[in-house]
Amino acid sequence: TGSDRARANFRLAAKLSLGFVALVWLIPLLGWGLELERFGVRPRQWIGLPGILFAPLLHADFNHLIANSLPLLVLGTAMLHVYPNAAFRVLPAVYLGPGIAVWFFGKGGVHVGASGLVYGLVSYIFVGGLIRRDRRAIAASLLVSFMYGTLAWGVLPINPAVSWETHLAAALIGAMLAITLRHRDNPPRARYS
Repeated sequence: TGSDRARANFRLAAKLSLGFVALVWLIPLLGWGLELERFGVRPRQWIGLPGILFAPLLHADFNHLIANSLPLLVLGTAMLHVYPNAAFRVLPAVYLGPGIAVWFFGKGGVHVGASGLVYGLVSYIFVGGLIRRDRRAIAASLLVSFMYGTLAWGVLPINPAVSWETHLAAALIGAMLAITLRHRDNPPRARYS
């Protein structure tokens, strides 16, 4: 809608998403040379448990960080604007859930990056648009599929340097939450006289 409230909600969603992206950029800048990626998820190792909390904030290099920044901004804004009530359940789940799954089932090594958030949000927004009869949800779903449809390849074990386990876990969590929370954030029905 074009109401003042809708525009204010969109601005707030964009500011929150931009704030998170700024935090993700601030961490490597402040920790330059400290090899912070060692605090990522290490599957089935006790030392890797804190990585569940820290891994989405850490990246292997600046190319990895750049690749996740714009999707985090776009998808975070879309999630907070289109699904404001569900966002406060979905965001913690796609932030922590993939790390937990990777700790239990992932391959060895250190898993870092916010791509779990990206895959979880893409999955939630896409599936949410498919199962709802809301024009905004359908538009967001089409936009996400157009912009990030090629991410589907990331859930397959094609590239050994990519944590496909994180991507797959996040996509499954996002899809399950979209189905579970499908009755939240429904717009009021238009009534005609």
